[in-house]
Amino acid sequence: MLYMIVGRDAEDSLADRAAARDAHVARIGALVDDGRLVVAGPMPAIDADDPGPAGFSGSLVVAEFESLVAAEEWARADPYLASGAWVSVEVSPFKQVMP
Repeated sequence: MLYMIVGRDAEDSLADRAAARDAHVARIGALVDDGRLVVAGPMPAIDADDPGPAGFSGSLVVAEFESLVAAEEWARADPYLASGAWVSVEVSPFKQVMP
């Protein structure tokens, strides 16, 4: 089943994001390699492709997991959470309707 993972950024998270980015992207890449990723990306804090120093308000991942528990465990192990870039993470079942 698909699950939506939303990580919410801490204030001034850019340095923590930068420090954990390679490890975070590697985990997302593993989902891609396994054919489980639907979409993933950061949520700019302002209405711009490159938010600059405004940074990000969080990140979204929609991917396939065996269960809600498995998705929650995966999310809690994310380097962004461990680094302090994310202050919280929410996991919910997701039903893709389109495309």
